Amino acid sequence: MVTLRRQQGVARSGERTSVVQANRVNRWRSLAALVGVVTAVVALQVPGAAVAADQLTVAEAIARQGGTGTVRGHVVGQPTATTTVVRSGFPSDYALALADSAAETDPSEMLYVQITASFRAEFGLRTNPDLLGTRLDVTGPLRSYFAHPGLTSPTAFSPVGDTEPPTEPPTEPPTDPGDYDETYYRSALGLTGDALKDELHEIISTNATLSYSQVWDALKKTDEDPANSANVILFYSGRSQSKNSNGGGVGQWNREHVWAKSHGDFGTATGPGTDIHHLRPTDVQVNSARGNKDFDNGGSPVPGAPGNLTDHDSWEPRDDVKGDVARMIFYMAVRYEGGDGFADLELNDAVSNGSRPYMGRTSVLLDWNAEDPPDAFEQRRNQVVYDDFQGNRNPFIDHPEWADAIWN
Repeated sequence: MVTLRRQQGVARSGERTSVVQANRVNRWRSLAALVGVVTAVVALQVPGAAVAADQLTVAEAIARQGGTGTVRGHVVGQPTATTTVVRSGFPSDYALALADSAAETDPSEMLYVQITASFRAEFGLRTNPDLLGTRLDVTGPLRSYFAHPGLTSPTAFSPVGDTEPPTEPPTEPPTDPGDYDETYYRSALGLTGDALKDELHEIISTNATLSYSQVWDALKKTDEDPANSANVILFYSGRSQSKNSNGGGVGQWNREHVWAKSHGDFGTATGPGTDIHHLRPTDVQVNSARGNKDFDNGGSPVPGAPGNLTDHDSWEPRDDVKGDVARMIFYMAVRYEGGDGFADLELNDAVSNGSRPYMGRTSVLLDWNAEDPPDAFEQRRNQVVYDDFQGNRNPFIDHPEWADAIWN
C-alpha cells in the first residue's frame, strides 16, 4: 500500500513537472513571437534602405535643393557663371561642377559645388586639373550656388573607389579667405550679376575710414616686406625700400591711388581718397609716370619699374601685380556706388576716361584677374586691412571668380 502511494505521488510529481515545463516553453514561445513583432515594426519604421538614402545622384541632388546629402558625380568643369562651365584654363580653386555623365555639357544637368578653403589644395581644379572626368562623393547642404542648383559649405570630399577615408577639414583650419563664406559673405553666396554686385556693396560698405595722413602708417604695415620688416614693397617696381623713406622727393615712395583719384574727382578726401584697399606705396617718379592713365596692354618700358609698360593713354603693370590691380579696381567699382556723397565709380571697356568716374579697360582687367590669381602677399594684405584698419575685405581677393560673375 505504501509502495502504491509512493508510485502515485511520483506520477503526480512528474505530471506537475511536465506542466511547469510546458508553461515555460509556452512563455518563451510568446516572448519570441513578441520580439519578432517588435523587430518587424522597427524594420518597417527604420528600413535598411534609409542608410543609403543620403547617397544621391546629381539629378536627385538638383531635385532636392534645401536638404543635405552625399552626391556622387563626375567632375565636368568649373562654373564661372550661372550658365557657364569651363573645362580648361581653370581660373581658380573655388568651385567645380558635377554631372551624372562625364560627357555632360549642359549646365542644367550639373550641380555646382563650392570648394571651401580646407579642400582647395586637393580638389581645386586650377591646382588639380587632372580631376576632370574623375568621380567624387561630396557631402554638404544642397543650396543654390551661382544662382544654380548647388552644394555649398561641403563637409567632406572623397574620390570614388579610394580605400582611404573621405578627406575631412582639419579641426582648426588656418585663416583663409574661404573661412568668411559662412559669416561675412554668407548673403552673397550663389548670386550673380547685379544682384551679387549690390549684395557685396552692402557687405563691404560698413568700413572705418582713415585720414590721408594716417594712410602713411597704414601702408607701412599693409605692404611690409615679408623678408625685411623695416621695408615696404613698392607696388609697380617691386623694389624693397625703407619704410621711413616716404615723401615726395626723387627716390622716395608716396601714396599711389590705383583707381586714379581724378576719375570721379574724389582727390584725397576721406573715403575713396583714403581707402587703403587701393592705395599702395610707389616710387615717386613711377607714380608720376602712371599719372591718371587707365589700364590696358602695351606701350614702352617704364624707367625704374621693370616689366611695366605705358603709352599716352594707358598703363600695363608688371605681371606679378596685374591681378592685384584688377581686383583693386573691381573693389572700388563695388564699394563706391554714389550713395555716400561721392561719385558712382564704374568700369568700362575704354581708356582716356579723364575725370569721368570710370576706369578701364574691363576686358583686360578680367583677363589679368584670371592670369594672376591672389598670392600670399595679397591675401595677407587683405587680412591686415580687415583686422587692423578698415574692418572690410576686398571680396575679389577672396573670390576672384566673382568678377566674371558680375562683369562677364
